[in-house]
Order: sequence, then C-alpha cells, then structure tokens
Amino acid sequence: MVTAAVPVPRRISYPSEFVVTLGSLIFTILLVHATYVAWIQPNGDAIVASEQARMHSDPNFVPARTFLLVVNGGAQEAEIIHFVWAMLIILYKWLLLRRERKLLDRDLIHVPEGIKVLPEDAKDYARQLEQLPQEEKGMLVVRALQRTLDRFAATRSIRDSAETSRAVCDTEADRLDSGFAMIRYVAWAIPAIGFIGTVQHISVALLQAHKAVTGDIISVTSSLGIAFNSTFVALSLTIVLMFFLHQLQQLQESFVHNTDHWIDQHLIRHMQVR
Repeated sequence: MVTAAVPVPRRISYPSEFVVTLGSLIFTILLVHATYVAWIQPNGDAIVASEQARMHSDPNFVPARTFLLVVNGGAQEAEIIHFVWAMLIILYKWLLLRRERKLLDRDLIHVPEGIKVLPEDAKDYARQLEQLPQEEKGMLVVRALQRTLDRFAATRSIRDSAETSRAVCDTEADRLDSGFAMIRYVAWAIPAIGFIGTVQHISVALLQAHKAVTGDIISVTSSLGIAFNSTFVALSLTIVLMFFLHQLQQLQESFVHNTDHWIDQHLIRHMQVR
C-alpha cells in the first residue's frame, strides 16, 4: 500500500542584503518618479500658476502652504527616493531580526533540568544543531551554541566556553552595527540634497533680482519658496528616518544581549567538569 507523502511546510527564504538593497533602490526610483510624473508635478505646477495669477491680480493675496507645493521639486523627489529606500532597508533588517528572535523561543538543545552537560556530551548536543535547516544554521544563537559546545569539548573549561559565547555575540553586534553604514549614508545624504536644492534655487532667485527693481517680485519669491521647501522636506524626513534607525539599533542590541543570556541559561549553567 502506497502512503501519501506528508507535505513539508515551506520556509521563507530571504534574499541577500545586496539584492534587497539594489532591488529596493530600483523599485523606489520607479515608484516615486512615476508618482511625481503622474500626480505631484502636474498638480503642483497648476497650483503655482494659479497662485501666481492671483498674486498679479491681488497684491494682498497670501499663497497657502499645501503639501503639493512643499514636495514639488527635483530636490524633494530625490530626498523622498532616498528616504523610502532607507525605510525599505530598515524593514528588511527588522524582518531578519524578527526571524532570528523566534529561535530564542525554541528548545534548540534539550537539556532537562538537573542534568549536567559534560565535555564528553558536547558533541551529542552539537548533533542536535546539525539537524536544523541550513538557513537556520547561520543564525546567531545556533552559531554561538555550536562554537560554545566545540570549545567546551576541546578545552573542558566552562570559563572558556562562556567567553567564546560572549565573543561570538560581541562580533555579531559589531557586524550588525556595520550593517547600518548605508542607512547612515542616506541619513547624511538627504539633508545634503536639501541644501543643494536650497543653494540652487537661491541662485535662481538672485539671477531674477533685476525684476524686483521693477516691482515684479513674484518670480523671486517663488524661487525662494522652492529653495526653503527643499530644506524643510529634507530635515523632516531625516528626523523620521533617524527615529526608526535608532529603534532598530536598540532592537538589535537587545537581541544580542538576550542571545548571550539565553545561552547562559540553557547551556552554560548546565555545564560541569569532573
């Protein structure tokens, strides 16, 4: 009699960070630029033309500060592209962190309460880790457990094993921190783009200063408005980006600390040397 095979649930396979970084950049450029071409730029230009016409007819008219006017501009588009790109990278890193944190809720090595782990038993417990799926073997808690058990079997020293676990966690903390390099670059680039846009439109306003002598200041004020809008948008986006960056950094530091504590409670405290 032929028995039906039990379907094995598929595990989510996450792409490499380079693929995610490049893919999210291309996706962000296409999405934001399409939004500007289809909606923001046409409506923003129409509002500017309408308000300039009203300013010519009514000297006391004060233009309203609307969303479309604030974000309409090449510098603002570049700032939003960088912001969305960085947020997608943060989201990807959070998903990876969330997947690794779930391992701390599992009984990766089963050491019953009251049972002591001897150096001779280390390889038996290491075999439990070798049975894990390939994508889970590269996660922090598995790597730290494997290194700790190997060290315990080789040196028969509980102190050396604990230091090995802590060293793996410290190395992972440094690696996670270096992974923020691209996001930190974007957080620096957004205000820089805003200042470039401000300088560019201020220079345009100065080139039209001769019109102000004749009483036509609308062109000058319009250029100055766009100039300061680019800086306003850049600083606002940077504040939001840095908030999420620091939140993710705190989560990663907490995860590394919890991993070291988890290994101490589930393995190292059970170790014993005859």
